[in-house]
Amino acid sequence: MRVAPVGGTAVQDHVALAEIELCGDLIIAASAVQDRLSLESIDEVLRVAELRDASGG
Repeated sequence: MRVAPVGGTAVQDHVALAEIELCGDLIIAASAVQDRLSLESIDEVLRVAELRDASGG
């Protein structure tokens, strides 16, 4: 087994960190409702409309 060296030399993957944050946001939203999240709610949590507007699509 290999272990990352101590001292802050690990590289951070910003895309992976963003995906983890979005998954956490979905888990929090799902825990706040009685039933399943609607597709619209999922899009809202994931900020799909904001991304679509920012990309011009």
